[in-house]
Amino acid sequence: MTRSLTILGATGSIGRSTSDVVLSHRDEFRIEAVVGGRDAQALAEVARRLGARFAALADERGGAELREALAGSGIASGAGDAAVIEAAERDADVVLAAISGAAGLRPTHAAMKSGRRLALANKESLVCAGAAFMADAKRLGVEIMPVDSEHNALDQALAAGRNVDVEKAIITATGGPFRTWPRERIAKASAKEASAHPVWSMGSKINIDSATLMNKGLELIEAHHLFGLEAERLDVLVHPEAIVHGLVQWSDGALTAGLALPDMKVPIANALRHRERLRMDLPRLDLAAIGGLSFERPDETRFPCLSLAKAALQAGGAMPVVLNAANEIAVEAFMAGRIGFYAISEYVESVCSIFSRRNIAAPSTVSEALAIDEEARVTARQAIPAVDEQTLPQGARKGR
Repeated sequence: MTRSLTILGATGSIGRSTSDVVLSHRDEFRIEAVVGGRDAQALAEVARRLGARFAALADERGGAELREALAGSGIASGAGDAAVIEAAERDADVVLAAISGAAGLRPTHAAMKSGRRLALANKESLVCAGAAFMADAKRLGVEIMPVDSEHNALDQALAAGRNVDVEKAIITATGGPFRTWPRERIAKASAKEASAHPVWSMGSKINIDSATLMNKGLELIEAHHLFGLEAERLDVLVHPEAIVHGLVQWSDGALTAGLALPDMKVPIANALRHRERLRMDLPRLDLAAIGGLSFERPDETRFPCLSLAKAALQAGGAMPVVLNAANEIAVEAFMAGRIGFYAISEYVESVCSIFSRRNIAAPSTVSEALAIDEEARVTARQAIPAVDEQTLPQGARKGR
């Protein structure tokens, strides 16, 4: 049966992998809409390749360029926030939500329609508005399928038993580019070094989140909302080979694990069709050829962002929203060379400390979440420019 599909974030790494899955199964999917950020030419190319009916660019300034690039194709287009929401709301059986960051929260929420499947790759939707988001999904009868390889593996592993019998649900991390580096060397790391992920091909911001291990912390918060598991039953394990993506420890001592080669097309295909698996022409996992798999505990002294995320999850309320907002601003400053690597965690901790004294309740709506997000961003921006550049590692000073 052919299913209609909308791709939010079609020009990013997840979107490109989704295009590959769709193009290898042209009879399975019809593309209703595609959404991109600022690159009109890239979005037009994706829309033409997939035969989309509608293309929306988030950056309103690129609307004319997009229309010109799509001229003669018969593909309708729009630009700006309203066009993105229109794309998210168009009739489709499945919406793959892969717009990065808190910017993806509103369109991802707009994509929730009765009886629809939401293939979720925007973790910030659950980090920032998890309780409200999941409540709306339940009310509307929306099936949420995780696209992140870790949560997709957990989803499959959890099918082996009941949630009440889960002792631990564990997501894995490669450890990032600095896994074996001493703290002194990490402190001097440049944005280029932090962006060099050892396994996955992702955007720069996500790569840096992987280097700080903040990405794993955000994924713990996401897992809490997706699977209804308390913080005490969630954990992270460093696994450099990226073959085991998620594990479930059961009350009887058994361990169920989800394994796959590190290729995002595997969890994407599963999320798009779920119980009706697509046959993918991908290399098969050969454990004998790999020979061995290694695991270790994460070092939260060298990677304090993971501890900050765990604390935000434990604290609840608005703290996950604040954590994510402060991190996005701090990572932006690090990428611009304005602060050093460990200043990311320092500024995130400072902003979280300011908001923790106010004891703000968890947002009950997406609008509330976005309001808290903006307030936390303002606080973070006010704090970061005060940095004394003379205290930074030489490679991290502005303009160097």
